[in-house]
Amino acid sequence: MANDETTSLDIHGGNLEAVELNHEMRASFLEYSMSVIVSRALPDVRDGLKPVHRRILYAMNESGITPTRPHKKSAWTVGEVIGKYHPHGDTAVYDSMVRLAQEFSMRLPLVDGHGNFGSVDGDPAAAMRYTESRLTKAAMELLRDLDKDTVDWQPNYDESLQEPKVLPSRFPNLLVNGSSGIAVGMATNIPPHNLGEVVDGVCAMIDNPEITDDELIEYIPGPDFPTGAVIMGTDGIKKAYKTGKGSIIVRAKAHIEQTSTGKARIIFTEIPYQVNKGKLQEKIAQLVNEKRIEGISDLRDESDRKGMRLVIEVKRDAIPQVVLNNLYKHTQLQSTFGVINLALVDNAPKLLTLKEMIYYYIEHQREIIVRRTQYDLAKAEERAHILRGLLIALDNIDEVIHIIRDSQDDKEARERLMERFKLSEAQTNAILEMRLRRLTGLERGKIETELAELEEKIAYFKELLANPHLIDGVIKDEITEIKEKFADKRRTEISKAAVDIDVEDLIAEEDMVVTLTQTGYVKRLPVATYRQQKRGGKGKQGLSLKDDDFVENLYVASTHDFIFFFTTKGKVYRIKVHEIPVGSRQARGTAAINLIPIEQDERIAAAITGKEADDDDFLMFATKQGMVKKTKLSEYVKSRRDGIIAIKLKEDDELIAVRKVQENDKIMLVSSAGKLITWDESDARPMGRDTQGVKGMTLKVGQSVLGMEIAHTDKGDLFVITSKGYGKRTPISEYPVQKRGGQGIFTISITEKKGELVGMKIVGPQHELMIISEEGIVIRVKAADAPQLGRSTQGVKIMNLDDDDKVTALTRLVAKSPKEKSKELEGQESLDLSDGNVNEAVDLGEDAEEALAENLLSDDFSEE
Repeated sequence: MANDETTSLDIHGGNLEAVELNHEMRASFLEYSMSVIVSRALPDVRDGLKPVHRRILYAMNESGITPTRPHKKSAWTVGEVIGKYHPHGDTAVYDSMVRLAQEFSMRLPLVDGHGNFGSVDGDPAAAMRYTESRLTKAAMELLRDLDKDTVDWQPNYDESLQEPKVLPSRFPNLLVNGSSGIAVGMATNIPPHNLGEVVDGVCAMIDNPEITDDELIEYIPGPDFPTGAVIMGTDGIKKAYKTGKGSIIVRAKAHIEQTSTGKARIIFTEIPYQVNKGKLQEKIAQLVNEKRIEGISDLRDESDRKGMRLVIEVKRDAIPQVVLNNLYKHTQLQSTFGVINLALVDNAPKLLTLKEMIYYYIEHQREIIVRRTQYDLAKAEERAHILRGLLIALDNIDEVIHIIRDSQDDKEARERLMERFKLSEAQTNAILEMRLRRLTGLERGKIETELAELEEKIAYFKELLANPHLIDGVIKDEITEIKEKFADKRRTEISKAAVDIDVEDLIAEEDMVVTLTQTGYVKRLPVATYRQQKRGGKGKQGLSLKDDDFVENLYVASTHDFIFFFTTKGKVYRIKVHEIPVGSRQARGTAAINLIPIEQDERIAAAITGKEADDDDFLMFATKQGMVKKTKLSEYVKSRRDGIIAIKLKEDDELIAVRKVQENDKIMLVSSAGKLITWDESDARPMGRDTQGVKGMTLKVGQSVLGMEIAHTDKGDLFVITSKGYGKRTPISEYPVQKRGGQGIFTISITEKKGELVGMKIVGPQHELMIISEEGIVIRVKAADAPQLGRSTQGVKIMNLDDDDKVTALTRLVAKSPKEKSKELEGQESLDLSDGNVNEAVDLGEDAEEALAENLLSDDFSEE
């Protein structure tokens, strides 16, 4: 074919036409796309059905496979659908019919299946030759009035039969059962809803066409899945209803049971919609084997005919709520249902809001009622016309009989009767076909009664067609009747709780010892890692340090607490305790500079823990040069990870202590000279965050403040300890209250043998003390084991130290009673804290989030 030619003859005598390939591909693909969109993948907004579902229901109805008839082989129905209406594979038709029968897929099933139609575990349905089916009563409501010319019809694929373009759908099937499908370049995913709520919404919109989205949501609060479960939050629902798209978080319904042995188990009774329970169990087992979820000892499925029951046994040392939250995070026990309200409107795909879906349904029902009424009116008028002719014949029965007897044939009789009594052909035919028994007086009465009833119906039908409000009333009455027949209680609970799982929900709340070394290394360990000893014990190795490093600070806090790090340069940084990596007992920890952006010459001086701050909470700051400042804790709650100024410092001064303080508290400052000053907190007025403060204690040259304590009452003792491990308790009442700014009085007699004063804490009989040395040796002693001595005495040996070691840090703990401890430890696996087992139990490595789900409870302590 020449290049300049556009057409030519082929060898078979046809015409060849040159067409641009891209144009042909574009046109062909567009035709294919529209075919998939309109004829396969998307539901019609009016009846909520795709063509295959509509043809299944229509074929079953035409074949008489109704609720009042016995079940029929599914293979027969599939063959009927394929042969007459749906020229596609039998598998596609059978799978569609199976879904219509599944109670876990359909909120209101449309097919009554007999046999194995699959399960929520993902088991497939039995072959179509084994199962039987029939329409449900609800499906009959979709087909009701189909024989009254209520919908348009179209030829089937070979134009041998007619099929409905849409079903009357006497209830809003699109919303009640939802729909899902993938077309070309678009998809739909409409969730199922509760029939009763949807009907209420339809009636509300009929009564008030200008109803707002928010008002409509009061009637239809959200999807109602056949599998129940819990919808988390309402924001996704509102967005989906108002825009046509949204994400809904669905969470399995669970509760926690306690066994007779004291262990806990998590019971799941409902799972999210379209989640395969079998694969869900496999996923949970895989996560447990991979140790991505800890704390699960067993998993079993106890589901039966009475309902679902998925049981997860929780290990004795695990917290059930933490395990549950990890399951929600890592499995389909919490899943997202992406709503896409896409449906066909006038054979064109359109993204619909909730209000629009109900509007189009109401318009469809109005058309159905109008066409049905017109059909009924025509039938009634036709019958009334016949009855009027019969009455004319009965009134003139002798003459009618005479005309019929004198006529040669039916045609002549018909013509003579029509001419004589002005009858129509239909009336004349009815008279000619009338039996002689209709001539009795009783039969005449029946005809008159029937005619009177028909005339009333005709008047009603005409009034109905002339008054749209009456049509709306009919819709409301009929749809309310369907609600009373088929509606049930809502299965899916709607929770207003936040949908996001906080990282803390995945972390067991337990008390941690946070250690800080002199060179800025930080780590945390469970308090139970350290064992209790008597006074004078040698202690145990707490962590392994370099020669030029030693532990300087030690704090106790919950994993869920905030920890405010106040540095020697007067800045404050805020992080969560669980953000601090857990280290082994011998590990130094992580450099603080990796957690907070401190400078090279900046060290952490103090830490304050807590969750929230009230306006009545104040912090008292103390510096090395004796300056103090009182500021509201709320000034620091919004501190950033990169830090803010906590106190303005003089040159060569540094922050040494920060403590919470309340009204009428007494402030106790101790100097390196062994002196202590006590004054009332009211002596320091509240000041702003970025201020310098006032003088708290006067110091001589070369002296510095070692620490600060807060006394809430006159009860209790002040425990002090020297660098050589000597300490004592002295009643607080022996220290007189002075004015702020003085030099103070002696609290311990300082000698070269006893060493310098290094720490002080206010203690009571319920307290224990944790003392740590420069070499990393840790000892925990009861405060009551330290002798109570006078103010200016030297003290006794509290901790044995090597010659080149010295005490560097001191903290106070509150111990549980022995009865509480024995009860808490009853039935738990014991840990040998003297060997390396604890290292393995608490060495989390990089995956802190996973290992924190393990609850290694032994003794439980918290810093007062």
